Amino acid sequence: MKLITWNVNGFRACLKKGFEDFFAAADADIFCLQETKMKPEQADFSPAGYIKYFNSAERAGYSGTAVYTKREPLSVTYGLHGEHNDEGRVITCEYEEFFLVCCYVPNAKDGLLRIDYRMEFEDAMRAYLSEIDAKKPVIYCGDLNVAHNEIDLKNPKANAGNAGFSDQERGKMTELLGAGFADTFRRLYPDKTGAYTWWSYRFNARRNNAGWRIDYFIVSERLMPRVKDQIIHSETEGSDHCPVELITDL
Repeated sequence: MKLITWNVNGFRACLKKGFEDFFAAADADIFCLQETKMKPEQADFSPAGYIKYFNSAERAGYSGTAVYTKREPLSVTYGLHGEHNDEGRVITCEYEEFFLVCCYVPNAKDGLLRIDYRMEFEDAMRAYLSEIDAKKPVIYCGDLNVAHNEIDLKNPKANAGNAGFSDQERGKMTELLGAGFADTFRRLYPDKTGAYTWWSYRFNARRNNAGWRIDYFIVSERLMPRVKDQIIHSETEGSDHCPVELITDL
């Protein structure tokens, strides 16, 4: 089974930049989107063979997630037990063998202005993932808005303490991984450098590969043996993030 996650930074805009070509070529079983910035009726994209689920923010043109899936889920829920759902950040699809959680984690903002809410969200998400993991394994994916370790961004010294690389955010990722979950990319490629999923639009960052790895597939530890590869499609444009692919034998 192949899964893909991509922060499209505005789905309507990304559709004009080659999204459909990549989607068709990828032929994923499940395709997760973050930062859709739209209501589902605002974009005409309903590929044959897929069921789509959208969770849109109450605020127009902001945040939002979506899942396109070939497999019909047993159930679909939004938010975290109904909480943290006004920004459309979480979709959970339950399948026979696993739960899929598509997430767009809140940005802590410049100056860490939103760090308190970010910490609240992280604690609620970790508790939620642990709860459903007790029922069946979990695949947690999306833009998690944190570079966990120095290897996960180009300029760690210059960005120490900034949003996405603060001690608080990195610490919450450490807590999550310590709660029985695995960062699939780092398990498979522990020493790989220059592997990034987001680049600023400024300073020719993408051309110079001055990026951050902030988009993830995180799985329950007991699923890790079934993970065959995790691929970062850094060559694929259309957003300031690139698609990330997970290949499993599920």
